[in-house]
Amino acid sequence: MTDSEHYQKLKLELRRGVLILAVLAELREEHYGYSLRKNLSVKGLEIDEGTLYPLVRRLEKQQLLVSEWRMENNRKKRFYCLSDIGHQVLAQLTEEWHNTETTLNSILG
Repeated sequence: MTDSEHYQKLKLELRRGVLILAVLAELREEHYGYSLRKNLSVKGLEIDEGTLYPLVRRLEKQQLLVSEWRMENNRKKRFYCLSDIGHQVLAQLTEEWHNTETTLNSILG
């Protein structure tokens, strides 16, 4: 395995947890899949459909999100937002993120 392959693999592992936190944070406001993906992209976090949709379904199954099908512009779209539990978990994960960031910044110098 080359250095580049090692880097790419580790980068992907690092990104997985960050995606969950980013999606939860973005869903403090209601979004449908495409608008969620677009907003994350505008903020600098690219996520493909094959990653996003399974992730939001899993988060909904874990009761962190709620969703609702609605018609918008003559198209049926599924809108997602945080559940009450999702808001609590987001607050806890955000605190954990800040603690981890502080610790890593100290370690990394």
